[in-house]
Amino acid sequence: MELDSLLSEKREEITREWFNLIIQAYPPDTAKFLKNQTNRFANPVGHAISEAMEAVLGHLVEDRDPADVYRSMDGLVRIKAIQDFTASQSIRFIFSLKEVIRKKAQGQHLSGELLELETRIDELALGCFDIYMACREKIYDLKAKELKSMHFRLLKQANLVSEAGDPGSGPVGGNGS
Repeated sequence: MELDSLLSEKREEITREWFNLIIQAYPPDTAKFLKNQTNRFANPVGHAISEAMEAVLGHLVEDRDPADVYRSMDGLVRIKAIQDFTASQSIRFIFSLKEVIRKKAQGQHLSGELLELETRIDELALGCFDIYMACREKIYDLKAKELKSMHFRLLKQANLVSEAGDPGSGPVGGNGS
């Protein structure tokens, strides 16, 4: 049996097992909610997980455009970046797919095909890492801007800067006064 056929035939099982591995990263109550709540608006995280899973499997089985896959994974990785997961925790979901597929392919003599598929999954993981890092950089940039703005407001309240924002032109200005 070819690996593509195996993936197509067992896609539902793979999806179910993969989803269960992904939600193990969350506390038990949250995992239960993610598993049971199917409304995309009540459960945006669960929806993002499902969407990313479908895109990845579609890419691997049907050879979909990688750009579409990255757009779908972007939603999930962004959520994880905001939830303060580490980089490894955030992209582990993609590696857990290899675990599920290996289990399904066990005893099928597909080592060459499996190696090729795992290489494609690794490439997707690298893309996820790029997405995660871009999100974290944006978060840190926003935090730095907020801190700078807060610092400026405090200086302004203390009358240490003028309205124009020039620290040297306030009452304790830079002209020695």
